[in-house]
This record gives sequence, C-alpha cells and structure tokens, in this order.
Amino acid sequence: MKLAILSRAPRSYSTQRLRTAALDRGHQVKVLNTLRFSIDLSGDEPDLQFRGKQLSDYDAVLPRIGNSITYFGTAVVRQFEQMDVYTPNTANGIANSRDKLRATQILSRHNIGMPPTTFVRDRADVIPAIERVGGAPVVIKLLEGTQGIGVILAPSIKVAEAIIETLQSTKQQVLIQQFVKESKGRDIRALVVGDRVVAAMRRVAQGDEFRSNVHRGGSVERVELDPAYEQVAVRAAQIMGLKVAGVDMLEGNDGPLVMEVNSSPGLEGIETATKLDVAGAIIDYIDNQVAFPQIDVRERLSVSTGYGVAELVVHGDAELIGKTLGDSGLRERDITVLTLHRGTNVIPNPFDRHVLQAEDRLLCFGKLEEMRSMIPARPRRRARVKKLPKQPILES
Repeated sequence: MKLAILSRAPRSYSTQRLRTAALDRGHQVKVLNTLRFSIDLSGDEPDLQFRGKQLSDYDAVLPRIGNSITYFGTAVVRQFEQMDVYTPNTANGIANSRDKLRATQILSRHNIGMPPTTFVRDRADVIPAIERVGGAPVVIKLLEGTQGIGVILAPSIKVAEAIIETLQSTKQQVLIQQFVKESKGRDIRALVVGDRVVAAMRRVAQGDEFRSNVHRGGSVERVELDPAYEQVAVRAAQIMGLKVAGVDMLEGNDGPLVMEVNSSPGLEGIETATKLDVAGAIIDYIDNQVAFPQIDVRERLSVSTGYGVAELVVHGDAELIGKTLGDSGLRERDITVLTLHRGTNVIPNPFDRHVLQAEDRLLCFGKLEEMRSMIPARPRRRARVKKLPKQPILES
C-alpha cells in the first residue's frame, strides 16, 4: 500500500518507527507535514494540495496530529475521509479525544468506569462541585493538555478554589476530578490497535510527583493486563472512534478507571518497556483494513429523503418484549436493525431469531415517520408546587 504519515516531527521516535515498520513490510510511505496541506474545495470532488501541488493518490493515512494544530489537523484528516482514503483514526475521533470534557461526556453514557468528574464555570459552584467528587484533595485538569501538562493536584478546597479562579481568569476551562488515592501515583497505558490491546505498561511516578507520565520522569514496566482492563481499554477506544489509541487507566479498588484516550500515543516508552513491535502491529492493522475507508454512516444513510438512522429502546411495557426480530414487524414497517445493544454487549447484524428483551437498544435505519411513531414521549419532570406568594391577590 501507499501510506502517508501526517507528522510535524519527522525525526521523532514514533514517526521514525512507523516509517521503518512500513518500509520493512514493503510498503511505500511518506511523512508529510500536516501544516503544508491546503484543502481544495474548488473542484467537482474533494481534493488536497500539498506544498502547492495536487496530492498524489494514497491508500491510507496515519494521522499524528499534535495538540496545537487540532483544528487544522482534523480538517485535513476529514478531507482524506471525504476522498475515501482509509484512516484508522477519524477526524471526529481525534477531536473527541482531544477535548477532555467531550471525551468524558461520551464515555459516561457507555458504562465506562471513570473517576468522578465535574465541570463548572461560576465561582459559586466550585465548592459544591468539589464536594460532589468526594472533597479535597482533587485533581484539576485543563480541557486540552498533554503529557501531564495542565494537571494539578489541589490538597485543599481553598487551594483548589484559588487555582480554578486563576485559570478561569485566563479564559482556561478546567475539570474537577476525584483524586484516586489507591492508584498511588501509578497508572496503566494500554495501546489499542483495532479490537485488541497489543501492548501495555504500568507507569509509576517518581518521588512526590503524582503524575506518572514518562515526560514527567515516571518509570515504566511491562504489565500483563487483566481481561477486564483489556475489555475496558478496547471499548473506550472504539466508543471514541479510534482504531489506534493509548488508553490511560487508574487501578481503582473496583476496577479500571479510564482517565484519557490518546489519539496519537507515543511509542518509545511502550516499545522500550515491552520490547514489542507496536509500530509493526499498527502498520499491519492498516494494511488489513485499507480496503474499508472510514465513512460517516449517519451522513451516508440520511441522504435518502424520508429515511434516517435512529435508536429505538425496547421499554418494559413494549409489545416487542419476548418476540424475535423476525416476528417484531419492523421489517414490514421498512425498518432495518443494524445493531442490537444489550448492556455492554453489541450484536452486529442481528438475526431474525434473536429474542428481544427489555431495555435492548436497536440501532435502526428506515423510514423516519415509522421510527418516530415508536419512540415514546419523554417523561416530564413533575412540577413542584410553589409557595404561596406574599401577596396572593393583586389589589385592583
């Protein structure tokens, strides 16, 4: 295949290892500076210019988008997607993972364990927010930060309040997160490629430092992951829309707690600690998937007038409970079930013989009017009875 690696650091360890792994396998590969692209929307089809000339054809692109160029970098990746060039990490996935608040919001609806987290803007809400996550000490995180930069441990509520006020005065947005004491300055980095963890290491903070990042002086050691940790790491990466990701997890008392999903994980630390060819695993995965470029399914399926994608929930009082998909009548209503979600399990292309259960979630494509009629009205909160006003009757 012909592969483009988007990177502004061609001499970095990660870029060099990926380039070498591709060449060793007989692929054509070029490292292209992300900032030298221009997005061409003037023709009949989406195109890209590189250094002022039309970009030649590529089979796949591997983005290594730095934090400082997220907006432009994801725009370039999105253009490759529109040109049907395969990428393991979509523009949407990169953008989702780069914003810590957005990432936490997305993961929170999928039963992924995370440290209790809050996000506030008003100064009056800071102390209640700290109390909601368990009180001091708390971890304060900038929404966009890498390599441990912008992560602060506040030992008391007063200190936390002062830090947050200072950061907000400089127009910085912050998350307030519970400090997981049992992690003891350690975390796990799992390198996910496709649907498996190809390597994992434990990072240990040095001295009084609570951040275990290698760039902060943390030491690393190879670790064999428990299946529960592997499953959470793979699910977190897939939910974010990333096929190549570094998933950072704390070892909580009740299991793994996901801290971050990194779309451009460094390879030096994990390859040094594990002695595994992680770069080669990434290249092999791309080679196997290159015929299946990433597409926005909702965008493509919504082109037909009157048709679209919706998620239907089988509620406790629904007529569908106990029926098979074949007997559900959905197909007769021009509704096709793409996936069946049951708890944390996902059944793609479910068969007609699958029996529906309460709280199953069906991702469907079909007539919007038909699907709209199957969605129950949202329950409204019961209005509170207000106190009688001081002046119950206005004087005439």
